[in-house]
Amino acid sequence: MVVPCVECGEKAILKRPKNGKKLCKDCFYSVFEDEIHQTITQNNLFDRGESIAIGASGGKDSTVLAHIMKTLNDRHDYGLNLVLLSIDEGISGYRDDSLETVKRNQIQYDLPLKILSYNDLYGWTMDAIVKEIGMKNNCTFCGVFRRQALDRGAALLKCDKIVTGHNADDIAETVIMNMLRGDIARLGRCTAITTGSEGMISRSKPFKYTYEKEIVMYAHFKKLDYFTTECIYSPNAYRGHARVFLKDLERIRPRAILDVIKSGEDLAIKDDVKMPTQMTCVRCGYISSGELCKACIMLDGLNRGKPQLSIGKATKRKQILKAEAAGAVTEMF
Repeated sequence: MVVPCVECGEKAILKRPKNGKKLCKDCFYSVFEDEIHQTITQNNLFDRGESIAIGASGGKDSTVLAHIMKTLNDRHDYGLNLVLLSIDEGISGYRDDSLETVKRNQIQYDLPLKILSYNDLYGWTMDAIVKEIGMKNNCTFCGVFRRQALDRGAALLKCDKIVTGHNADDIAETVIMNMLRGDIARLGRCTAITTGSEGMISRSKPFKYTYEKEIVMYAHFKKLDYFTTECIYSPNAYRGHARVFLKDLERIRPRAILDVIKSGEDLAIKDDVKMPTQMTCVRCGYISSGELCKACIMLDGLNRGKPQLSIGKATKRKQILKAEAAGAVTEMF
């Protein structure tokens, strides 16, 4: 029995994970692209003439993002100047291979490409960091360094905004993670489609309402060139537990992903809850909730041979430094 496409009546070849609608290939392309276009226009993500840095890792999300941004910019005449921005974390056998994919994407989409490395920016690679700290908190280091590296790269390129391939699954996972951690500050902003502090380059997520499975389907049917291997250091990431839980929910109720995002959007924070005050790092000038930003604290710990200074609450760091200072005084006498 031939199942018809709900849009055109031709033979359907897929069922959308988001809503179960059966579509032919061409109608899926059209619906997928139109929904992202609507997300961009309804949320006023860009202004004509802006330079946009596309966070490019070579993976499915960023490759589809580059393809979609190029396609929609040409089709709807957004008038944007697009550039690919990649960060080389220094992960042998993973990032070096994925960057080769990004270089091919540069040629395929005819877009400029800038690659910045952790080693150039911080004097450390992730391979060296993992060797120093082990596998337990490596994703914390990488996430902090990567966020700042993207901002530095976009500033270097004189871009007005950054776009990332964070999809609906990613955002729902982040809501769950922040709830489990009791991180009210991040919970209050993690569902925002555009983030950015005053004086900093803002970030947008055109895929906020786009399911990961549909991104994979789009990349597959379009035969896009992307890198599929998972990061060798990610199996122990805390996010993995939130992902498994979310996939279980999605299996029972596909709309659960969007419902979790909606719940995050609708959360109200009580007036008497103390929120972090935004400051500027005295060392590097990056946004921070304290005298030093998280990246500088982490670098300080790594360079001192005490990476434990970087993990946990500020009180723990102060205790370690206090004990270290007391030990130095004892040695003097």
